[in-house]
Amino acid sequence: MRTLFYNGNILTLEDEVPQQAMLVENDTIRAVGKNEELETAAPDAEKVDLKGATVLPGFIDAHSHLSSYANSLLQASLTQADSFQSVVELLRAFAKDNALKPGQWLIGNGYDHNKLREKEHPTKQLLDEAFPDNPVVLLHQSGHFGVFNTAGLEIAELTGKDRDGYLEETVFVDAVKKLPMPAPEQLMSAYKQALAHYASFGITTIQEGLMVEQMLPLYQMLLAQNALTLDVVGYPQLDDEKLFYDAFPDSAAGYVNGFRLGGYKIILDGSPQGRTAWMKTPYVGSDDCFGVSSMTDEQVLAALRKAVADGRQLLAHCNGDAAVEQLLSAAEKIADKQALAAIRPVIIHAQLLETAQLPRVKELGFLPSFFVAHCYYWGDVHIQNFGMARAETISPAKSALEQGIRFTFHQDTPVLEPDMLRTVWCAVNRKTKDGVLLGEAERISALDALKAVTINAAYQYGEEASKGTLAPGKKADFVVLEQDPLQVPSEEIADIPILQTYKSGKCIYKKI
Repeated sequence: MRTLFYNGNILTLEDEVPQQAMLVENDTIRAVGKNEELETAAPDAEKVDLKGATVLPGFIDAHSHLSSYANSLLQASLTQADSFQSVVELLRAFAKDNALKPGQWLIGNGYDHNKLREKEHPTKQLLDEAFPDNPVVLLHQSGHFGVFNTAGLEIAELTGKDRDGYLEETVFVDAVKKLPMPAPEQLMSAYKQALAHYASFGITTIQEGLMVEQMLPLYQMLLAQNALTLDVVGYPQLDDEKLFYDAFPDSAAGYVNGFRLGGYKIILDGSPQGRTAWMKTPYVGSDDCFGVSSMTDEQVLAALRKAVADGRQLLAHCNGDAAVEQLLSAAEKIADKQALAAIRPVIIHAQLLETAQLPRVKELGFLPSFFVAHCYYWGDVHIQNFGMARAETISPAKSALEQGIRFTFHQDTPVLEPDMLRTVWCAVNRKTKDGVLLGEAERISALDALKAVTINAAYQYGEEASKGTLAPGKKADFVVLEQDPLQVPSEEIADIPILQTYKSGKCIYKKI
């Protein structure tokens, strides 16, 4: 089947000259060019009039957590909570709407203590009083912290390990693994909804950024039902890598029913808005708060050596400059630097990466994947935690660009919705919620921001031969926008409507 998309503003990102038409055959782009040329070349093709709309390569998500996003759709959303009282009210409404019975878990996700009137985490006493008949857990928006009530702590066997119900980092992550799984039919419905959400934002390739043992049966079910409508690249945590590579051996070599294993994942520190990102200097207002270090130097070096020996990519969660330093110092001990660069290791988040560290990032072959949307969503908090001078250099994309370092952007979904255009807007404008310009020197152009979520993201995945630009022979993964993000005022980029998303030549999302 051949389809001719014509009368468009097609930004191939192969060069800066827009094209008018694109010919797609089945799942592959065959040609791009002028209307008349392609109409003559393919007179029998089915025609789609773009009516002046802008076409871009499908957006590529450089880091997120599909399963966590799917699960979040089955939980009480607390993203709008602004006080302890509103947390309780949102939980009560969810429990009522879902006819929650005594003894069943009540799970709320997406609260942020920085946004609450109390500026503190809720307590187990609050949850005990409001929900005496149910185990309760609240999952922080960062994914690094949470609060259990007394019943929840007892079931998770964590009594005494908490601070007034509050848990963080490794202890919290281990606790979440003990939560009961939803019914299979509920999960399949949630995955379908999550995939549709990604597609609605123009995304055609996504990531499962931390695969743990509990996810294995879920992915066996997803692949058996051929349920993945987007390409998904999975990264098992290092301790569970053999489990997944043994279970999905063919997915190590390429996509099988939409799923591919991309390498390994390690976590070196925590979250800057929660003051657990590992820093060289203490957080503002404290002489001894440097954040949290999650791995020893020996463990980081061992992880890098294994990834290089196996020829598999390593994703390293590093928010703070001390965590980045630990990673770079370990990498400098790898004897075969060429083999290290060949696996295209990624610094995930890289928010407090120092500009002085960038030459070593480049020399060692690392790709930073910046969580640049933090500039807007938590920029004001970062000013409080680090001071203005340090906060202004968060996610230093322009500095990386000037040094010739490839970088990508992500939303760390479900931390944020997978809104790529909003992220592009953040990189271009760098405005906080309070309207503060957070680092004018680190602003980049709309074109460079778009490359971060297309060409560069394809390179990060080692898929630049088939994705990232619109060119003959590449996959027909593309997004149709109502306006051109290179032409509208920069303040309006985030509000451009996404009209359609195509995966392998098929329309998987259409704006009603």
